[in-house]
Amino acid sequence: MKTHPLRRVALRLTLGCLAVSALSAAAPTAALAQGKGSADIAGYTGPDREKRLIEGAKKEGTLMIYTSAPIDDMTVLTSAFEKKYGIKVKLWRAGSEKVLQRAVTEARAGRYDVDVFETNGPEMEAMQRERILQPVKSPYLKDLIPQAMFPHGGWVSTRLNIFVMAYNTGRIRKDELPKTYADLLDPKWKGKLGIEAEDADWFAGVVNELGEEKGVKLFRDVVAKNGISVRKGHTLLTNLVASGEIPLAMTVYNYKAEQLKQKGAPMEWFYIAPAIARPNGVGVAKHSPNPHAAVLFFDFMLSDAQKMLLERDFVPTSTKVDTHLNKLPLKFVDPKVILDENQKWTGLYDEIFTKQSK
Repeated sequence: MKTHPLRRVALRLTLGCLAVSALSAAAPTAALAQGKGSADIAGYTGPDREKRLIEGAKKEGTLMIYTSAPIDDMTVLTSAFEKKYGIKVKLWRAGSEKVLQRAVTEARAGRYDVDVFETNGPEMEAMQRERILQPVKSPYLKDLIPQAMFPHGGWVSTRLNIFVMAYNTGRIRKDELPKTYADLLDPKWKGKLGIEAEDADWFAGVVNELGEEKGVKLFRDVVAKNGISVRKGHTLLTNLVASGEIPLAMTVYNYKAEQLKQKGAPMEWFYIAPAIARPNGVGVAKHSPNPHAAVLFFDFMLSDAQKMLLERDFVPTSTKVDTHLNKLPLKFVDPKVILDENQKWTGLYDEIFTKQSK
């Protein structure tokens, strides 16, 4: 199976910030004024901030979100937001690479339909480089873990996707599990391993932890000796573990494995320390047509939604929500590094895993 090139194409759209001058030249005066209005609303910190946001959002009446989160999980959040504020939420859901591609394409064309973006960290960081996002001075920022925030303030992490291994309990015993990545060289794993098609950020984190030369060689040897099944989509990969088609998957999201386990699937998940964590986040569109509703939803994601995320087995980033998951030994993916070294890591990932897929 070959890796779909869309994510690499979408990320390259942002490198060098080539769109900035074109976007500024093409944007109509009304849109620029709209952007200034969004900045004023997002930057307001007065004591009546929440009151202003609610009143303005009710007048706007609607909110458009582009997201890559599973639709059932996102609907729980948006339904709670609608119930609390009476604001109608519209969702457009696609993979993170498509969310980024649509965001950049529309911004370059001077089309401003979206209010909020919710997707993976590298794609959020790419939007920041394209100057698509509006920093928000939210009172809830103080509650977040340090790794959830970035100096530019264009977006913040609301949850962590922790990469873990998942195994089918009907095909693998707990006492057989690998304790190190080197244990995957054992011939007993031949024909039993699977991985997601585009987890170059996970790969970069693990390899840098092991030492680049040693790590790259190790994974080359694992694939050469035991093969690898490469599948597009973390939900698909996790479902294949549950069905037993892939006995052991190397890169699934902990929340999806836990959700299926709680539903009775014969699976468990574990990690080889340190677990790699990818920040997923939320950002307000600079030219949001509904800026009050957008900033109100931004605040909602950092406050009320944090407990809801935990109830859905996600790892929230607020220190106000207690969970053992964000206390695991974690190594965080740096979205900036993934963008700046994208060609290197996606190239290695394709060479080692995708092109050798069995």
